Amino acid sequence: MTTTYDPKHPKYLDEADVREELTRVYDLCHGCRLCFKFCTSFPTLFEFVDRHEDQDAGRLTPAQQDQVVDECFQCKLCYINCPYIPELHEWALDFPRLMLRADAMRHENGLKGTRSNLTTEVMGRTDLLGKVATATAPVTNKIVSAPSGSLVRKAVEKVTGVSSVRLLPPYAKQRFSTWFARRPKLRINRRQGRVAVFPTCLVEYQKPEIGHDLVKVYERNGIECSLAEGAGCCGAPFLHSGDLPQFDKIAQKNVKALADTVRKGMDIVVPQPTCGYVLKKDYVDYVGTDDARLVAEHTYDAAEYLMKVHKGEGTSLDVEFPGDVPETISYHVPCHLKAQNIGLKSRDLMKLTGAKIKLVQQCSGIDGMWGLRAENTDISVPIAKKLGDEIRRAGGDVVAGDCNLANTAIAEQTGEDPQHPLQIVARAYGIPPEPTR
Repeated sequence: MTTTYDPKHPKYLDEADVREELTRVYDLCHGCRLCFKFCTSFPTLFEFVDRHEDQDAGRLTPAQQDQVVDECFQCKLCYINCPYIPELHEWALDFPRLMLRADAMRHENGLKGTRSNLTTEVMGRTDLLGKVATATAPVTNKIVSAPSGSLVRKAVEKVTGVSSVRLLPPYAKQRFSTWFARRPKLRINRRQGRVAVFPTCLVEYQKPEIGHDLVKVYERNGIECSLAEGAGCCGAPFLHSGDLPQFDKIAQKNVKALADTVRKGMDIVVPQPTCGYVLKKDYVDYVGTDDARLVAEHTYDAAEYLMKVHKGEGTSLDVEFPGDVPETISYHVPCHLKAQNIGLKSRDLMKLTGAKIKLVQQCSGIDGMWGLRAENTDISVPIAKKLGDEIRRAGGDVVAGDCNLANTAIAEQTGEDPQHPLQIVARAYGIPPEPTR
């Protein structure tokens, strides 16, 4: 049995070794039970172990072990709350990273089904899918926006593995990078920072208006913006599905491009939390080079960077908000922002406008692509419903959230139209939305 989270360790993908480590950790988790409320992995695990009089986690079958793995959607909340993590305890327990190791082992050893691998191939190639979908947006969006459970959506599910009952974000007719290249250039007189925007697939292809408002808010505050040239999808769909070779290919390419950007004197700004987490944490773990660490040290969430400027020496934000400021905002805190351990920077940013912020900390159960896979529908939808209930209970005038997929789940469950915090701030400044293209 080897306790390791290093993907380059010779035992990392060894099935027998991984299963022994799963037994060790499952036994510890069963004895603790602190994380019973975060996802169905833990109740499932506890129920399996409790079937045996001696409550021995070693009696679980490989199929039962794998079911626990499959129900983990990498929210990272158990790690945040665990008292036995490597930095704090000799047991060195990191449940999310062990689940990633188990998924990688199963992928490497052919233990994942053909159907699952096909869905990963379809959903993982976000740049290819995004380029095609934006070029054919009118047709693509008719398919994407077909009613939940309709024949069209069922056909898509059969071919791609994407759930026929989940609301899907539509594709934009104009990509964010196209808008950025064509926009009038703004001369910044008092520069307070230089950043390269890593737009993420969601902003590049599906929600470019987040990028529009990010750039305008940044430039209003003297922050010069460019694009992270040569970088593409962060690779999270492949990482979270266990396809390490594909993830490594993507990660190596992005690390090189982003490190070159940092050496030109720019920080990296990411408007989506899952992608920010991958750049800050996973590239360090899986690429492990000095360049990966350089990228991590210079990567910021979009609101995090603005608050850094606001509280910096000799720098500050414009805190005059002549535009539309809601009285109350229901703000959904994404799990992958919590996992970055940076505090609630989006809340702090929106509070500068004078709005009252009501926090909603229920997980959306999305984790990038996990919640959109057909095989996870029965687990993911009830989690989204809990989030919808919390949003309704908060009752804010508007709803905000950093994660666009979580926002889509909120829209699915409540009919609300959540906004990214940078969009809230843009409207508060009086910056109008870009005309729809």
